[in-house]
Amino acid sequence: MRATKVFSVVDTHTEGMPTRVVTAGFGSLPGATMLERSRHVATELDGWRRLLMYEPHGHQAMSGAILTPPTRPDADLGVVYIEVTGCLPMCGHGTIGVVTAAIETGLVDVVEPETVVRLDTPAGLVTATAEVVDGVCRSVTIRNVASFLALADAALEVEGIGAVTVDVAYGGNFYVIVPAEALGVTIGPAHADVLIRRGMAVMAAANAQLTITHPVEPTISGAHHVLVTAPGSGDVSGHGAVVIDPGYLDRSPCGTGTSARMAQLHARGALDLHTPYVHTSVIGSRFTGHLVEATTVADHPAVIPTITGRAWITALAQHLLDPRDPYPEGFLVTG
Repeated sequence: MRATKVFSVVDTHTEGMPTRVVTAGFGSLPGATMLERSRHVATELDGWRRLLMYEPHGHQAMSGAILTPPTRPDADLGVVYIEVTGCLPMCGHGTIGVVTAAIETGLVDVVEPETVVRLDTPAGLVTATAEVVDGVCRSVTIRNVASFLALADAALEVEGIGAVTVDVAYGGNFYVIVPAEALGVTIGPAHADVLIRRGMAVMAAANAQLTITHPVEPTISGAHHVLVTAPGSGDVSGHGAVVIDPGYLDRSPCGTGTSARMAQLHARGALDLHTPYVHTSVIGSRFTGHLVEATTVADHPAVIPTITGRAWITALAQHLLDPRDPYPEGFLVTG
């Protein structure tokens, strides 16, 4: 057996959505901030990202997190988030997976019943509090970055659908938020094809017809996620399906998407601070969110959300790059 590159990983899933936590293989990443390190991965090491995310090592709905030393003194770990389309500023389900992996594999000091892990992310400092019982991580609550409603009642002309009104909100990534009824869709696994097709059409229209840029960090721009919403039922506050570029569904309720949804509802007067918001995914898994503080981002009123969810380790592995492999950067089959 020969390998020109070896990556050590801890595979997890958070409420159904995978996170490949890369603990070794990328080496020392240059950059004074985690955003700079994320850009370095995107521009200089993107082949390794593709190898781990694309087939045959990964799949269309794969996501991951590269662990590094932090760039700031108040953090325990640095994280660069990756997925099939590139690097992300923040990933909620990925953070829950990272913290679970770090606790259960001994990458951080563990204190019971609560272990606090501070993560240096491209979007800013994210603090996670894990419930730990007998060394097992039962749940993780993340205190996310400031989230806000960026655009309200934006009019789109969507190919194959027609006129659609959407909101755009930020929760660590930008989300185009649209009711399921406006697209004529139903949220559920059996409707995945139509959800993806119509969600991607909304995404294309939003990126072509709207200006979507973070007011403080202009390199965070554009929409790569569409959150299709439906009213809650029973003890569920709201149902959602997140369509992600290049065309797949988040299996989890999506941490940054839930943050964006709560920020949108708060801005519209539909969700108060300190009120639980139970958000379910396309497969019915759930996160519980709270808005814990009001703040601002530039001139935007904003909120600080927390998200609570669970993750499980599914594998410990080493991924090898064989010098004879005809697909050294993998491949992606869509549609």
